[in-house]
Amino acid sequence: MPLFNGVLCAFHACSDYEKIMPGISGFALYLPPYRVQLSDWCEWNDQPWDKVKNVVGRSFRMRGPEQSVYTLAANAAWRLIQAYGIDPGEVGYLALGTESSSDNSAGAVIVKGMLNDALAANAMPLLARECEVPEYKHACLGGVYGLKGALRYLASDGAGRKAIVVCADIAEYERGSSGEPTQGAGAVAMLLETEPRLLHVDLTRAGSASDYRMVDFRKPFARFRGQPTRADGQMQDLPVFNGRYSTSCYVEATRQAMNAMLARHDGRHPDYFHAVDAVFMHRPYHKMPAAGWAMAYLFALADGDEAARDELRGYCADAQLDGEAVIAELAGNAPDMRARVDAGASGDDAFPLASNLLRYLRKTPLWDQLVTGKLSLGSDMMRDLGNLYTAALPAWLAAGLTQAHADGQGVTGQHWLALGYGSGDAAEALPMTVAQGWETAATCINFTAALGDPVDLDAGQYAALHDGDTVDMTPVPVVDEFVVDRIGCTDEPDFRDIGIEYYRYVAAS
Repeated sequence: MPLFNGVLCAFHACSDYEKIMPGISGFALYLPPYRVQLSDWCEWNDQPWDKVKNVVGRSFRMRGPEQSVYTLAANAAWRLIQAYGIDPGEVGYLALGTESSSDNSAGAVIVKGMLNDALAANAMPLLARECEVPEYKHACLGGVYGLKGALRYLASDGAGRKAIVVCADIAEYERGSSGEPTQGAGAVAMLLETEPRLLHVDLTRAGSASDYRMVDFRKPFARFRGQPTRADGQMQDLPVFNGRYSTSCYVEATRQAMNAMLARHDGRHPDYFHAVDAVFMHRPYHKMPAAGWAMAYLFALADGDEAARDELRGYCADAQLDGEAVIAELAGNAPDMRARVDAGASGDDAFPLASNLLRYLRKTPLWDQLVTGKLSLGSDMMRDLGNLYTAALPAWLAAGLTQAHADGQGVTGQHWLALGYGSGDAAEALPMTVAQGWETAATCINFTAALGDPVDLDAGQYAALHDGDTVDMTPVPVVDEFVVDRIGCTDEPDFRDIGIEYYRYVAAS
């Protein structure tokens, strides 16, 4: 197996720097207690369960009647503070990454307010007034941008403080649409410190990419016109999306972020794919990361030296494909995705020959080593979360650490890669190194507890909860968490609170 010695040597050379390199010290999840089993959903909608299970996953969560994106976020952050014994006075940065905001002015400060209510109720110090409270929005990449902002804060004026980044979202799709089985809801909170206990993140070797893609996946305000009012008073946040075009954008953006990252390393780019120990990516559904990672490798071969192209030609010959045609499709400049929209080709696969090659490679040992082997850690655990948008990537990292600890895997010093993506499109490639002593902090990750013992919805309950109608079921009791108490409806000259959510902390008895 080839090794990307240039990258590995560069990583090892940074071992002294990693001692002061900010990174991640903790994870905490919050998932709503209402679940849709995709096997049931397939039965309700006459869909093939075997296909949905293999491509999408096993289940997804739905927000409850008294939940919003802000209560999800606050519940995850509250669990983080409790699990890791965080002194709130040491937190100088509290960020929220989301694309499900229901307030176009306030953001993370809403979460801070709820946390202070819980802290006060438990006779704990409050979060400081000087704590920064930014919100980051860029589709599913908002949480990664929040993470980078926190790392930069800790490396500069926030040195010695702590930062919390919460990724929270509610992924809803119209019933009957192609996106319906890829729904989900939940939040992941991350603790970041100057001397991290789980993962060092090397921003000096990270890669960024962005380009405007028009109609990939959007949430224009105009879509709210004419929508029915939900009984629970909340918005129906259904996106405008184009599935096949979105897939091509994901694949192409992953390539560009990888190119930007690898340009900061020495060595042959294709070799990195073999050398990295584990890969974690944004996952709108189970199979998308595998396709994105494999395509990134094919791009690296096509853009590589003659030996790399010969390797690609060999795979093409085995698959009975024209190697030169595949190289022509993959090499060089990226396709003009906006021009494809103008030409009416957005519904076509931008890389049809490479897609045919991937179908062949899935049956080969290369796939087992390069794709399954690199993306397996924590992957099966993620099949029960659904699409969490901004929270999907940090949830997978939490799952990977949870599985590594449960299995007794010696991952100390391993080089991991986190690949974030946000429709629109933008991508981030973040190289990480597993910290010494990570096992202690990993025991505090509540992934298994967050899965809990959820209520499985029937078809009628699912439809009512999805559409915001009255649900015929007994609500799950709430303990030590936040709920939406009411939504303001006053619109008078001397006082207005129409649409503003009021929250309540329900203390443990």
